[in-house]
Amino acid sequence: MSSNHILLILADSTVSQQLTEEIFAPAGSRVTRLPDWGMVERFIRDDPPQLAIVSDKIEGQDALILAANLAQNNPLIPVILLPEVHSEQLLRTALHLGFAGYLERPLLADKVQEAIRLALQRRHNWQAHERKSIQQNRQSLQKKFADLDAIAQIGRKVTAALDLDSVLTNIVEAAVNLSGAEEGSLLLPDEETGELYIRASRNFQDDFVKTFRLPIRDSLVWQVLRSGQPLVIDEKKPKKIKTAYLVHSLVYVPIMQKERVIGVLEIDNRKGGKSFTDYHITLLKALADYAAIALENTRLYTQSENECKKLQTILTDIGDGVIVVDNDRRMILMNPKARQAFDVTDENLIGKRARDVIQHPEMVDFLRNANVSVSSRTELSLQDGRVMNAQITPIPDIGLVVTLQDITHLKELDRIKTDFVNTISHDLRSPLTAILGYVELIERVGEVTDQQREFIRRVQLSVQSITELMNDLLDLGRIEAGFDTHKEVVHLATIVHYAVDSLRNRSAAKSQQMIVNLPETNQSVLGNPVRLRQMVTHLLINAINYSGEGAVIDVSGQAEAEQIILQIQDNGPGIPPADLPYIFDKFYRASNTPMDIPGSGLGLAIVKSIVDDHLGRIWVASPHGQGVTFTIVLPLISQEL
Repeated sequence: MSSNHILLILADSTVSQQLTEEIFAPAGSRVTRLPDWGMVERFIRDDPPQLAIVSDKIEGQDALILAANLAQNNPLIPVILLPEVHSEQLLRTALHLGFAGYLERPLLADKVQEAIRLALQRRHNWQAHERKSIQQNRQSLQKKFADLDAIAQIGRKVTAALDLDSVLTNIVEAAVNLSGAEEGSLLLPDEETGELYIRASRNFQDDFVKTFRLPIRDSLVWQVLRSGQPLVIDEKKPKKIKTAYLVHSLVYVPIMQKERVIGVLEIDNRKGGKSFTDYHITLLKALADYAAIALENTRLYTQSENECKKLQTILTDIGDGVIVVDNDRRMILMNPKARQAFDVTDENLIGKRARDVIQHPEMVDFLRNANVSVSSRTELSLQDGRVMNAQITPIPDIGLVVTLQDITHLKELDRIKTDFVNTISHDLRSPLTAILGYVELIERVGEVTDQQREFIRRVQLSVQSITELMNDLLDLGRIEAGFDTHKEVVHLATIVHYAVDSLRNRSAAKSQQMIVNLPETNQSVLGNPVRLRQMVTHLLINAINYSGEGAVIDVSGQAEAEQIILQIQDNGPGIPPADLPYIFDKFYRASNTPMDIPGSGLGLAIVKSIVDDHLGRIWVASPHGQGVTFTIVLPLISQEL
């Protein structure tokens, strides 16, 4: 009892003094005496004793429950009850309430010492038990932490490795090691045969794994595949429970993918061993989730690889050149056709600036000036004489895609066609002029009948139509060939007014009204005044011809963002939607064109060529039955004349 700290809570101070002087002090024990229960809780917290001896009565009040609470709430402090009056019932009650000892009067030293020894021994045993329990809990926690770390390592392998067999084997090995099982496997269904096969295993013989085939509907796995819930088997004697081999205990855990079972993770014991617990099932569920991720990653990777190979094959074999750059004009992709076009031999292009890779000034400028939100097109002449149609298409979050189409043969055909048309047109002018001259001389050499005069008039109209067609063809040829290279600063509003004034009589003949609303300020463009007036005149003639009696033709313009927008609108019958994509093609006339309106179908083609020659854009809008609006956008050279 030496060095023990003993707490006394006794109603009889004489008894406290007797115990202290006769038993505790000689043994070297330190004694604290409290007169009541008011200070017990704070005292135990600040200076806990090794032992307490208490009374069941303090100042006439029943303190047995307080003493019992002290014994139950402080298992490291053995409490000995010293009642005021002994009874067998009180003794049984004390033992039932958890007191460590019981003393009865008269107090004999050997009995008191024995009671204290037994109480302290009980304290020691309880401490040893607690230490053992703590050690066991610590070991259990350490194992769980180790298990979690092993699962985390599996997770890192799943996200980092692309070798599916290696990953699945690691998962099965972890399932066996963490659960203490004898064997483990990962079963997948064969979609062709409808049988289960082992994709990965641990501690199974190789021959067994290679030949293992189990019909799904005749196995326990079918229950797991159908329900999506784990299945646990625990037998004292080994049984062949539809598993194709004898087992004592077994766990099947489903491998889930989007609420669909795609496989099963299995562990088993053939020789016996311990049973599997809920903790083991929880571990296997985590590993099964990683297996599902690995299978899905492999599927997506394989799919991505196949798509990549398809795309690579397409880009390699396609007849057009393809270049992809990011928004900083750094290379992402360049297929063989594009490499050949620009004589690029460097294999490692990704990340390099386009200007450092492509040694073609026009292509570099085209990329540099491309709008990241609007498609654009140009024609490029290569060193080998070929002509490429280059089109840039913005792709959000990627950059720009350039497609290169070899149009050399088309340009050559167009040149041949243009030369042919120009030659024929030029050669026909002389005989047509002669025909017209001789027709006009017929009436001068003699009288003609009214019918003959009508025939002469029709010949003259036909010759004039052919002459106009020849003139249009020659104009179109000169524009497309770039013969009208002279350009000057032109006030567009003045050009428009000249064209309108020259056609007012023609519109007045049909009681039509032409309204002009152009900006007051001088808006100048760099252009050929003759061609610009021809452009406006063609559009106005179309509006006059196709609009009915009393129609209104509106000509308006506005300056915006360093460009001028000119619109010519009528309220005629409009253009059918099916004809709109082809309205600027040569010799094309809308399907609703009346037969009595003359024309060759070249007017709008000439207009389009003039607009292109002036670096502008033109488009047409024709809401159903609400007329036609032609919009022309030309770049300004100055905000002020």
